[in-house]
Amino acid sequence: MALGAAVLALSGCAGGPRTGGASVERVLDDFHAAASEADLGRYFGHFARESVFLGTDPGERWDGEAFRAFVRPYFEEGRGWTYVPVERHVAVHGGVAWFDELLENEAYGTCRGSGVLVYEDGAWRIAQYNLAITVPNERTREVVELIRSTPGAGER
Repeated sequence: MALGAAVLALSGCAGGPRTGGASVERVLDDFHAAASEADLGRYFGHFARESVFLGTDPGERWDGEAFRAFVRPYFEEGRGWTYVPVERHVAVHGGVAWFDELLENEAYGTCRGSGVLVYEDGAWRIAQYNLAITVPNERTREVVELIRSTPGAGER
């Protein structure tokens, strides 16, 4: 077990529905840390048995198994990705939590992550994660036109 995962396990990262948003925040923080460190086991340990990852491209809707297959070659080469949370909102209702967060990424700038966690097998796990690139409202029409003018862009 990686040191970060061990520390989180000992500190009560799993928490429970009664521990609320703090436990969910620790899971999301470690999820991003594991991606940055290309730690496949730790990264996917945060996903629920039935999970979906939605990427920035319209065709990027992966169930857990397909997403693992996509990620594996990158992580095996030591190539993870770093998204640094700068703002996050979490709501917990019983064994379900939902969140949205603003993230900074060197290549893509400010992005938004959002999703749902479920309390499963004694731990909070990501059931859905949605990564989106943010576009300022005043630039939206320009971006839409760029996408429309790009052959094959936006195809599913």
